[in-house]
Amino acid sequence: MSTREAARAALDSLGAHRRDARRLSVRCSRSHHVASVYVTPAGLVYASVIGPHSHGSRDRVDEPHHGASHGTELVEPLEGGPLVDDALPASCECGPRVLSRADLLRALAQGRRRFDVL
Repeated sequence: MSTREAARAALDSLGAHRRDARRLSVRCSRSHHVASVYVTPAGLVYASVIGPHSHGSRDRVDEPHHGASHGTELVEPLEGGPLVDDALPASCECGPRVLSRADLLRALAQGRRRFDVL
């Protein structure tokens, strides 16, 4: 099993308690949801929906603009070895983004629950 598959299985194992396991919520300057970091049995797991998608319980996908696509969830371990790339793809209504693994780990170490990106 690859590390991504293990991270996906660990995140899926949280089931209905996934929200309770969220340790960091990443938002853009317009308060769109960009990504989340969860504590799972396999360690810290990063999750972000890549591509066009709605961003909250009250948001709706703009069907004429985005078609039927609802994005794809990218799940992978946040912590990695020295050969793991620091860049993590993400997306919000403002467009595609790249987040830094090191920045997210630093925010978690500082005890932050929300991380804002420009």
